[in-house]
Amino acid sequence: MKQLKIKYLNVTLEHIKQFGTWYDLRCSIDIKIKKGEHKLIPLGVCIQLPKNYEALLVSRSSAFKNYGLIQTNAPGIIDESYSGNDDQWFFSVYATRDIIVYKNDRICQFRILKKQPKLKFIEVDNLKNLSRGGHGSTGIK
Repeated sequence: MKQLKIKYLNVTLEHIKQFGTWYDLRCSIDIKIKKGEHKLIPLGVCIQLPKNYEALLVSRSSAFKNYGLIQTNAPGIIDESYSGNDDQWFFSVYATRDIIVYKNDRICQFRILKKQPKLKFIEVDNLKNLSRGGHGSTGIK
């Protein structure tokens, strides 16, 4: 089991719990967001990721239904170097309606993955594979 060091920046913030293979994160303050505004919602945590890992930060499926929020950099990617005492995680959103997100509301989720290895590209004239039919095609005619 991987261990992550975590610093909670707000002592009244509920601690992270796992739901499925993702971990929910909470808003660390009450925050008002007006329709059409972009905000960085503070999540109240700094996390040290393991070497060669990165975190994918995505919206919870209920974030749009409950709050009218759309993640602006989907998915958010946090690399292992963002691990200092002041490197708080944020959730970047755009509001489609006026809303208040309250402290401890579960607003987004994350998981960690191994970083992609370095790749070497070899240019060819023909991939010699069967074509599925291009963008938007399942290959079924």
